[in-house]
Amino acid sequence: MCGIAGVWLRSGGQELEMTVQQMTARLTHRGPDDGGVWVDAPLGLGLGHRRLAILDVSPLGAQPMVAANGLVLVFNGEIYNHSALRRELAAQGWRWRGHSDTEVLLAGIAEWGLVPCLQRCRGMFALAVWHPQERCLYLARDRMGEKPLYYGWTEAGLVFASELKALRYSPGWCGEINTHALDLFLNYGYIPSPESIYQNIYKLPPGTWLKIPHPTAVVQPEPYWSLAQVITTQTPWNLPPQETVKILEKLLTQTIGEQMVADVPLGAFLSGGVDSSLIVALMQKQSPQPVQTFTIGFTETAYNEAPWAKQVAHHLGTAHTELIATPALAMAVIPKLPHIYDEPFADNSQIPTFLVAELTRQSVAVSLSGDGGDELFGGYRQYQYGRTIWQSIAWLPLPIRQRLAQLCQKIPAPWVNSLFTTPYYSPEDNLARLIAVFREPHPAGMYDYLSRRWLVSPLAPDLAINLGQRSETIWQKLTTDPQLPQLGKDAIHTFMYADCLMELPDDILVKVDRATMAVGLESRAPYLDQNLVELAWRLPLKYKIHQGKSKWILRQILYQYVPQKLIERPKQGFALPLGEWLRQPPLRDWAEGLLNPQRLQQQGCLEPQIIHQKWHEHLSGRFNWQAQLWPVLMFQAWYEQYN
Repeated sequence: MCGIAGVWLRSGGQELEMTVQQMTARLTHRGPDDGGVWVDAPLGLGLGHRRLAILDVSPLGAQPMVAANGLVLVFNGEIYNHSALRRELAAQGWRWRGHSDTEVLLAGIAEWGLVPCLQRCRGMFALAVWHPQERCLYLARDRMGEKPLYYGWTEAGLVFASELKALRYSPGWCGEINTHALDLFLNYGYIPSPESIYQNIYKLPPGTWLKIPHPTAVVQPEPYWSLAQVITTQTPWNLPPQETVKILEKLLTQTIGEQMVADVPLGAFLSGGVDSSLIVALMQKQSPQPVQTFTIGFTETAYNEAPWAKQVAHHLGTAHTELIATPALAMAVIPKLPHIYDEPFADNSQIPTFLVAELTRQSVAVSLSGDGGDELFGGYRQYQYGRTIWQSIAWLPLPIRQRLAQLCQKIPAPWVNSLFTTPYYSPEDNLARLIAVFREPHPAGMYDYLSRRWLVSPLAPDLAINLGQRSETIWQKLTTDPQLPQLGKDAIHTFMYADCLMELPDDILVKVDRATMAVGLESRAPYLDQNLVELAWRLPLKYKIHQGKSKWILRQILYQYVPQKLIERPKQGFALPLGEWLRQPPLRDWAEGLLNPQRLQQQGCLEPQIIHQKWHEHLSGRFNWQAQLWPVLMFQAWYEQYN
């Protein structure tokens, strides 16, 4: 696992090598073992790399790597099927210096071309390739978005990097805030691709590549793989349940075996839930030694899965380590978050994720995770909850629903308070969501409104965006996508598809990548292997959600290795008791400072009155506004560090 960065300037520069070195130096945490730079000063092109040596830790795996025909590659990630590709390329006459997957990737690009090579590769990656014969720079990113890649244009030319912190040291950097992205962030707690918090800087979407013929060419990403195409071209799955269980177990075992290949110590995150427990069970099945497993717990029982993880670890015979998180530990992490995540990011499980990454890195350099299991196998509670809501209203013609929405606006305030009782939203918020749901013609739009954190924008009036018009995100594309009906009649397919395209790459995988890379730990997600993703989307929904039970097929595999009683319990998720912690020191004191109305007024980005009301309602204990306040706090902390 590594970090990459580069520039292609409008005009050559004498200090180009120093510039790229400065950029890559900001990525040392991603690659603490080594670093390198390649430049073509007259052309104004420079590529930089920081290395975390996992495969072929010798200098033969160092980057930037140059092929005999002049191709130059910088690459962040792992190609899990590199051994098979190596054999295929060797049969075509390629000879090898070392045994790194980087060398195989470079040879594959030289032999087949970029896109055909990417279509052969199974793995996680972000890369840049200079093609001297075509005089083009290519950028590409893996199918599911496990590895990050930012790119964009400054006054000096094209810039790109694994993280924004490197771009801030690029020539011509401006760093003007993208208010549209800020609106998206406050709503979702993360910034969906292709936006970033900065204007003219973008995230390369998963499964796409970019061909750049000169440093001022503003070009659009093109897909080499898309989940929509996988879904619309799949053949129906007709095999019976038990045979399907065996097929999935075999494929998952093989995938995990491939991802256990490393020249450094390896372990796994273990929460004690279905996804991570199954990964660990199949790891231990293939390991002659106890697998090293790691978990985070909390003193608050409602959030603490550590005892369950410990029991699963004991049953499987792993070498288990746990850490109990406290408000003091969380407070020690919070000041680091703006630097770790580079742009505002507000999935509050970022804190325990960093703590477990830090704990894990003390023993191993690679860790497998269960990320992707929920999105692919129907694990989230909101899937069934959302379907219930949609089924309860979808039978009504849209004009009637829209009329009901108008009538709901006239409900007297006392009735509103009696209709809705929840600590997470006020009655007024719940009514607003109900009205929005009635108006929606499509389940994707309904799911969007259920996912939003703010229904009244906390942006300052001069920056405010009309939230009555849906933000330009995957949601808008979903409601107009002609391929969407082929997802199936069940609304859950729509929700899962939306999460695979937006929440998974831009929230879950960002959280894990930045947290693990901050401590020089490589995280691998077997569920996101291409073959597993494509198989999961072929399976009928009844193999995923059966009689109200989520991830049915994964459970059938897991029960062969772990007693059912250790797994069957309510899903808790990898979250922390943030709402309670924000009401007590030391988090309360920190939050009070960031939410000071005068401070907000001087900054001019957020509306003090709206935020101040939410904060006092939260402190009173009447409502739990952690979902709304945490994005504000994360933006404030980020803004104060970088502006």
